[in-house]
Amino acid sequence: MSNWFQNYHAGLNKAIMMSIELAISDFQILRCFPVIFQLRPHLEQAKFVEKVRYQMKEGYQLAFLEVEKQVVAIAGFRISNCLALGKFLYIDDLVVDQLKRSHSYGQQLFQWLIEYAKNHECKHLSLDSGVQRFAAHRFYLMQRMSITSHHFSMEL
Repeated sequence: MSNWFQNYHAGLNKAIMMSIELAISDFQILRCFPVIFQLRPHLEQAKFVEKVRYQMKEGYQLAFLEVEKQVVAIAGFRISNCLALGKFLYIDDLVVDQLKRSHSYGQQLFQWLIEYAKNHECKHLSLDSGVQRFAAHRFYLMQRMSITSHHFSMEL
């Protein structure tokens, strides 16, 4: 057997350390910044923890998927209620590090969000996505989400 073949199969058998957690500490929140910055490039690292902490007062939570001690995907979300949907989980932010895409990390984090919503008695999971984000739309449709409305906004 060649060295290449042995090294390749040894790599396949190596257990990948992966976990999904809620960011609780300032350190954990700050570790999420490089990934969320890819989705929200207007954010400033120096103010990131403060902004997240402010949103947390309103119910925002930040989950991160970590592989081998590196944050590779994040989801910012909140649980809310409304007359139209009842109790629901709304995803504000969902992004996988651009260098780590196509490894099913987004799907794993999305499934975690579904389970989290079910465990908190939510009847719906929803998000808004910019009309230009075609790759994200493909992902959401593959996750069996439906396009259920148009979102209208106005800058004030």
